[in-house]
Amino acid sequence: MKAAFAAPAALLLAAFAAPLAQGTPRVDVGRLDYGLAARALAPGVWVVEGANADFSPANGCNIINTGFIATGQGVLVINTGPSKRYGEQLRALIAKTTNEPVVQVIHLNLHPDYFLGNQAFADVPRLATDATRAGMAREAKAYEDNLYRLCGDWMRGTEALLPTGTAALGPLRLGGREMELREYRGHTDSDLVLVDKASGVVFAGGLVFAQRVPTTPHAQIGPWLQSLQALVSLPLKTLVPSHGPVRADASAVAETQRYLQWLDKRFRTLAEQGAEMNEVLRAEAPAEFRGWAAFGTEYTRNVAHLYPRYEQAVLKAAKP
Repeated sequence: MKAAFAAPAALLLAAFAAPLAQGTPRVDVGRLDYGLAARALAPGVWVVEGANADFSPANGCNIINTGFIATGQGVLVINTGPSKRYGEQLRALIAKTTNEPVVQVIHLNLHPDYFLGNQAFADVPRLATDATRAGMAREAKAYEDNLYRLCGDWMRGTEALLPTGTAALGPLRLGGREMELREYRGHTDSDLVLVDKASGVVFAGGLVFAQRVPTTPHAQIGPWLQSLQALVSLPLKTLVPSHGPVRADASAVAETQRYLQWLDKRFRTLAEQGAEMNEVLRAEAPAEFRGWAAFGTEYTRNVAHLYPRYEQAVLKAAKP
């Protein structure tokens, strides 16, 4: 079995023990109700915040920040969540929040909580980059299987429904709303960032994590750091990360940069010293990162995903 995000299966079992963070949506496990709430960030712009935690039955695998924007001629939905049930509850929330119909969905990258809610949006265009759509198609079955193993009944009836079209990069105009789609890479091979021009709200997707250890199943740290540097120059007033609290500045970008820079240096140094993976896991980490959500499980996955590359680089450099 491939594990969610391609991590070794044993590492993902720890997700069941992940505690819920303060500020987590009040899910009703008995009724399988995510307790979704729309928080206005600016006129016509809402975020729906997930738990700043790891996947678990306690949060229904809802650890993603989704969002939606009313354009005057319909609603643009940004990511659809981790399950059919989430998608249905998100669509109902949108209908309660605005009278405008949903007219389009944008997926910011290929990870499961960005698109497994698509069944509730089967009647509208769902857009992603070609690279993201190909990645979804490649990994959809593994995502379905493993999120079901992690979160059980929350995932009942969930079947991956892929995007229907290609997102056009650059200016995006819907109704009276001027937006922009920018493509970066590093967290995955194709990371979209959506900028709402009028409000200065930036949906940064998987490039930015706030007070949470980044996920790295498809990561390339060098390009990721370059992308984060580019994000700093955006004229943003509000930053919506993929996971963790919304910020009124770019501080979460700096947090993600610090973590990736530390990870890169740590793995490079330990690989040069010939450390094995279990020694990497036991090595002390800075208190700041140990205090972030999902450190106990996600750092373990960071090591599994990335450390072998550093070992290979050292071995390659040592060859005559």
